[in-house]
Amino acid sequence: MATGLNNLKIYQLAKDLELKIHRITKNFPPEEKYRSVDQLNRSSAAVANNIAEAYNKRSTKEKIHILRDVAISEAEETESNISRCGDKGFLPKEEAEKIARDCIETKKAIYGYIRFLRSTTKTSKLED
Repeated sequence: MATGLNNLKIYQLAKDLELKIHRITKNFPPEEKYRSVDQLNRSSAAVANNIAEAYNKRSTKEKIHILRDVAISEAEETESNISRCGDKGFLPKEEAEKIARDCIETKKAIYGYIRFLRSTTKTSKLED
């Protein structure tokens, strides 16, 4: 079984999302550099960064807190911002919708990982 942060599906999804955002924001209007571009790049990077932070926490409670309260919130922020950028015409509406769906898939995967962490915690407590 593969182990390590880079083999974690949620981390891969988050990294892919961050790279997509980075690529598309290069084509945004120059006046959006310190508004939409900066906000989207920071929130999408925060998803992957917080997954990495959670991955190395010792307690399951800490991992879940970071994943649920920070990583998912950043993915939600990214989804909201990319949708509004599509509405504003900074990128084709279809492309904005596709990336918003990627955000949703990333959030679903994070919730799934949280369920996995909770189930393994319950299992290990039963074994003790």
